Amino acid sequence: MRIRTLREAHGFTQESFAERAGLTYKHYQQVEAGRKPDIRLSTLIKMAEGLGLTLSELVDLDAALPIAAESQQKYGSKSRRRKVAPRPNR
Repeated sequence: MRIRTLREAHGFTQESFAERAGLTYKHYQQVEAGRKPDIRLSTLIKMAEGLGLTLSELVDLDAALPIAAESQQKYGSKSRRRKVAPRPNR
């Protein structure tokens, strides 16, 4: 998820970022993991402010590309997708 890339690029742990953004750690974990499909606008604003961004900068995919590239260079590309066995033909 994009918020994770931005958080890591700024050098925050999940816990330190949640505190900085004024969110509970557990709530932030769920948002970052994608387990909160309906995120409130107030939560997005808090996350943007926690990163020193405006809301429009947080949701603007083009603005985040340099940050994402820098983060990928620093942390590498780690895929967390599960490998799923192919379905047999029926």
